[in-house]
Amino acid sequence: MRTHAPRSPLRDVVAAATALIGLAVLLLPAGPASAADPGCRADYTVNQWGGGFTAQVKVANLGPPLSSWELAWTFGGDQRVTSAWNATVTQSGAAVRAVNLAYNGQVPTGGSLEFGFQGTWGASNPVPSAFTLNGVPCTGAPVPSATPTLTPTVTPTVTPTVTPTVTPTVIPTVTPTVTPTVSPGCTGAVVCSGFEEQAPGTPGGDWQVVTPNCSGTGTASVDTSQARTGTKSLRINGGGGYCNHVFVGTTKNVSTAGPVVYARMWVRHTTALPSAHITMITMADSANGGKDLRIGGQNGALQWNRESDDATLPEQSPAGVALSVPLPTGRWVCLRYQIDTTRQAMSTWVDDREVAGLHLDGTPTHDVDSQWLSRTTPPRPSTLRLGWESYGGESDTLWFDDVALGSSPIAC
Repeated sequence: MRTHAPRSPLRDVVAAATALIGLAVLLLPAGPASAADPGCRADYTVNQWGGGFTAQVKVANLGPPLSSWELAWTFGGDQRVTSAWNATVTQSGAAVRAVNLAYNGQVPTGGSLEFGFQGTWGASNPVPSAFTLNGVPCTGAPVPSATPTLTPTVTPTVTPTVTPTVTPTVIPTVTPTVTPTVSPGCTGAVVCSGFEEQAPGTPGGDWQVVTPNCSGTGTASVDTSQARTGTKSLRINGGGGYCNHVFVGTTKNVSTAGPVVYARMWVRHTTALPSAHITMITMADSANGGKDLRIGGQNGALQWNRESDDATLPEQSPAGVALSVPLPTGRWVCLRYQIDTTRQAMSTWVDDREVAGLHLDGTPTHDVDSQWLSRTTPPRPSTLRLGWESYGGESDTLWFDDVALGSSPIAC
């Protein structure tokens, strides 16, 4: 027969105390996140050549909203920052800090900040391994919530409606519903078009086919085979040869946008940008005798070109071309740019990344804008045309959609 030892009173007290302590630990609320909690993720993309480089920095804010920001890091080589955009970047020894400008200090939770800079290097140019945002390490993990939700959400039982729905006699609407132009995020802009109001075929209304110099086999049409949003887009069949120019221009008064002109459009190319010079966007510059500001390509990369003196941005040196980017083919690409009509300042983004070689800030940068700054009068765009202009035998089929131009920044 198995016997049991009598329970010790002291043992029962200890067990009860242990249980109470465990219960107290479970009921304690979670403490707030400390200042050292990771709250950001930094992506550092470098474009390097012998002795020089540009870097594009994008930081995702995984912590609380920011009203201002300072990103800090330490170079592991002998890099020196020479210029920057979208931030004030200073350097002391190997330590670098980037501080927001007046217009981009606010970053919501889940939002991101982005800036770039140009620099030099001698012996090495390693990618920095650690960043801090307002003193918080960017380790890629979100800051935990300070106050956990203790009360679960109760889903009530829904009592179905007993009264049956009476279906009235439907009287058809005599006046057809007009579908507005589908162009996300550009309400109030001077130009805001997704071409949805256009009938398939030759553009009309707010968009007209124009051939400013000469015409040939190039064609333009409202197309239903490709669309980024909605069901339609603008298709350009760009022919090779100088006299195959074809463009579709807006009838809107672009001169009312400013003092900074902001533009956004989505473009889809079939063929990569060629080595020879082509143009796909033109804007007449009323401050330069109506001569065009042109966006296109040369040496396989995106570029600005000025019709009056054939100046390019960036300069067409190997180092200058390396500061620009090619355009992807077979998918929609978001192209944004801004032009300051009060001073020589422009910026260009491809898929929300600023292109270093297409940045103009009034300070000459070798291989970038020294040629462009030979003209001191800032441009004043007065038209907007989309199409294809080849100066050799290059041809392409491309589409435009969700086109916008106005006086305020327009997102992709």
